[in-house]
Amino acid sequence: MDTLGTLGIFIQVAEAGSFASAAQRLGLSGSAVGKAILRLEDEMGARLFHRSTRSMALTEEGSFFLDSCRRIQAEFEQAQAQLSRSQATPRGQLRVSLPLAGMLLMPTLSAFMATYPQINLDLDFTDRLVDVIEEGFDAVVRTGDVKDTRLMSRKLGTFRHMIVAAPEYLAENGRPSVPEDLLLHRCLHHRFANSGRLEPWPLARDGRELKLDLPVTTVASTLEPLIYLAERSFGITCLPPFAVSSGLAERKLVPLLEDYLSEAGTFRILWPTNRYLSPKVRVFVDYMAANLFAE
Repeated sequence: MDTLGTLGIFIQVAEAGSFASAAQRLGLSGSAVGKAILRLEDEMGARLFHRSTRSMALTEEGSFFLDSCRRIQAEFEQAQAQLSRSQATPRGQLRVSLPLAGMLLMPTLSAFMATYPQINLDLDFTDRLVDVIEEGFDAVVRTGDVKDTRLMSRKLGTFRHMIVAAPEYLAENGRPSVPEDLLLHRCLHHRFANSGRLEPWPLARDGRELKLDLPVTTVASTLEPLIYLAERSFGITCLPPFAVSSGLAERKLVPLLEDYLSEAGTFRILWPTNRYLSPKVRVFVDYMAANLFAE
């Protein structure tokens, strides 16, 4: 901004024809204006004005430089005006990374799109650990803790996994009443794509973690196949609530062992640390926080 300010002083001097007149326009002292021009000439390595006791005029180099300065100033003012308009109405492309299970967040995302039609979403679904800044994402939705100090974060909500099965499966195989009953059932597991490990079922008794060596009937690296199989009576599975809400509402699935489950996860939205949060990111963060876990 010091450089832009000096260029502005140079333009005023060139247009006013003297240090004194330019100083009056700018509300500065004549000596301050003169020193600014001298510093500018030193930095540019060229004499910008012919000076005498009675007059001053631009040199050839000064005339060329004046045209460039006016163009720079005009482009800067245009950019300021454009940014000011963008502050009023959120618009433009918003690049967001979501976990593979993020497909199940589409009702909330589509509602956001309807609310802010001038924002164009570029959605990337992956369970890998993305570099938000290096890969150019505006925001990232993930579960778990935040470890990157370059990122701001906001908690969207906590969720407790649900153990579910189809009514037909339970009618044929019996309904588990305590966690140990799961050892006799077909269990459908989610595998983390990054680590290859099976996601543990957050079982608990009397506030203490309960670890069981559950049967592994089927494994999938995304949630949709587990939902599909559970709804068709292939076994019992443990999934986040947003993944099974539709099946529960349509009575394709029923909840099990609700008194033996602990809090399992936290959804967060992350975005690059920036003093000036862009309107499109700000409204996306606010909307997801307000609506993702709304009843």
